[in-house]
Amino acid sequence: MKIVIGQLSHETNTFSSVLTTEELFKRWEWAEGEELVQKNRDVKDYVGGMIDECEELGIEIIPTFSAAALPSGLIPFKTYQSIKEKFIKNFPQKGQYDGVCLALHGAGVVENVDDLEGDFLAFIRGIVGEEVPIVVTLDLHGNITEKMLKNADLLLGVKLYPHTDSYDRGRDAIIRLKQIIQKEIRPKMHLETLPIIIPTCTSNLSPIMDLNEVCFSYEKQDGVLDCTLYHGFPYTDVTFAGVSIVVATDGEEPSARLIAKSVAQKVWDVKDEFYSPEVKPAEGIKKALKLPSAPIVLNETSDNPGSGTPGDGTYLLKAMLEAKLESACIGIIYDPEVVELAHKQGVGTIIETQIGGKTDRFHGEPLLIKGYVKSLSDGIFKQTSPMWYGREVNLKKSARIQVGGLDIIVGCIHTQVFDEQIFLIHGIDVNKQKIIGLKSSQHFRAAYELIATEIITVDSPGLSTLQLDRFDYKKLRRPIYPFDKEIQLGLTEEKQETTIKNA
Repeated sequence: MKIVIGQLSHETNTFSSVLTTEELFKRWEWAEGEELVQKNRDVKDYVGGMIDECEELGIEIIPTFSAAALPSGLIPFKTYQSIKEKFIKNFPQKGQYDGVCLALHGAGVVENVDDLEGDFLAFIRGIVGEEVPIVVTLDLHGNITEKMLKNADLLLGVKLYPHTDSYDRGRDAIIRLKQIIQKEIRPKMHLETLPIIIPTCTSNLSPIMDLNEVCFSYEKQDGVLDCTLYHGFPYTDVTFAGVSIVVATDGEEPSARLIAKSVAQKVWDVKDEFYSPEVKPAEGIKKALKLPSAPIVLNETSDNPGSGTPGDGTYLLKAMLEAKLESACIGIIYDPEVVELAHKQGVGTIIETQIGGKTDRFHGEPLLIKGYVKSLSDGIFKQTSPMWYGREVNLKKSARIQVGGLDIIVGCIHTQVFDEQIFLIHGIDVNKQKIIGLKSSQHFRAAYELIATEIITVDSPGLSTLQLDRFDYKKLRRPIYPFDKEIQLGLTEEKQETTIKNA
């Protein structure tokens, strides 16, 4: 058996002004043929899971192309065309493979193409024809469309956030694809879209944790191949953004539809639990200092590069500096100018410079600091988080700047913090810190829930704030919760209907 493997992954924040060019893809992953396998073997991510399962089952892998970039703004159409051309170049001729397994995201947006994944799957379907099965892994932040379902035989989304199950989903995708090829199963999918958009919510806590249990219970039933709650990506301004459920059953679409509607109703019943009050950085610091335990994580969810923000926001950094903290650290502040200055001046020097706030003013003003260059690094390490364990990370040059009792990790790559490695390579043991400031919404939890005695999420103006009413949506369908409070959910056997009371 021969299976084609490929990847196109991008989570697009359409409110970001930073275009996701080919250069940005190449900074993260742009791999052809065997290089795709080399980069992802022994890595606990989607493609790593696909590779391991194929090799365990004795399936021949035909690697095509992998393009993955960190979340940012729109993908230029020219870049998208280049990616398509790479797939065409590396795709085998018809008859030389039995199936296709792809790692996609679900929230990609290209200039003039709002539904990247739907369009890309139609493109792949055009190459392979109707008879070759296509199985796809997706991020739970996908904004799912009928076009995706139409052009794939099976969609399998992660259920956990942090995505510690992405490796397992990759393995599952190969198992299911093999079953389809051998005609052991005939997947039928149903998509149920809800009129609600939610902020990023971890699956480690309720209500997502409880809703996942509902999905897991349905998957134990005979004939249910998959039941996934997709949170949607709220920072993508497209008509179809929002929460959805996709259920796949073996040959019985009516059963899939009924299960999806049941889960949808349970989501709707707890809709108000997705939204939490705003905690500003200064408030979070005050709360942390009152706690006797350590370390305490303050995660700045509003400037999470993992959601397409610049990573140079200064609201939390300013609050930490003003608090004159001892035994505290923060990372990663994106500021290539400061990194270059620190590397030029060298370890042991004092630098006076403005840091952060250089991409825009929405995430805060630049701050004038006078700090001691404690250490410099090439930014290379292996990821040790349970999420994507083993990934080779290259963050390029970085620096550790000390201002009083605060250690500031400054980098030249937009990225959220997944684990403690960026601090360790600069000689910082996070276990000995009182307060750890992180640029991340939820993925840090995979590593830091094992480290922190308390996690306090702080929010402020930013492109990944939890306060969704701060965004100027132009395309998002209306009515939709929470913007239209009086909306009702109407689920019928034939379709989902939304209405406004007394409209």
